[in-house]
Amino acid sequence: MSIGGIIFVLVLVGLVVALVATYNRLVSLRQRSEEAWSDIDVQLKRRTDLVPNLVETVKGYAGHERTTLDQVTRARGAAVAAQTPEARAQAENVLTGALRQLFALAEAYPDLKANEHFRELQGSLGEIEETIQNSRRYYNAVVRDFNTTIDSFPSNFVASFFRFVKRAYFELDRPEERQVPRVSFGS
Repeated sequence: MSIGGIIFVLVLVGLVVALVATYNRLVSLRQRSEEAWSDIDVQLKRRTDLVPNLVETVKGYAGHERTTLDQVTRARGAAVAAQTPEARAQAENVLTGALRQLFALAEAYPDLKANEHFRELQGSLGEIEETIQNSRRYYNAVVRDFNTTIDSFPSNFVASFFRFVKRAYFELDRPEERQVPRVSFGS
């Protein structure tokens, strides 16, 4: 075999190795983004499972505040029914707003704020919100890496050929929601 032939084979092997490495990186990032979304989904489920307990506890003290309680219940239902990360993010934003209204309502009832069960639920919600925030941060970092790899040269050719699709970030709709909801009312 001539030197030209050896060089051609080496270049061809190098291209195949680069193609395989790029494909494997894209698959790895896609899997990590799916795993990260699953982590967020678990925490969001924990939060939505907590909502009926909060509503029932508040109902005992502020049963005549049906509008707020109904909004929380509807928002929870929409969050549970959302199928895609984008729809789930939007539904969770609505649920966060409804929970803020619920906690604002609770401020008007000192006996409710002093209720041990309510305080436990409130503490659990605070922990879940912190975990959701951390999970969201990780998910968005993985999605950023995945989307950057899809857009970068030469991996964009591999991504296009194998039909890798960019993922959406799990974002908040309104700037005021960029802060963790206040769930501590003080004792």
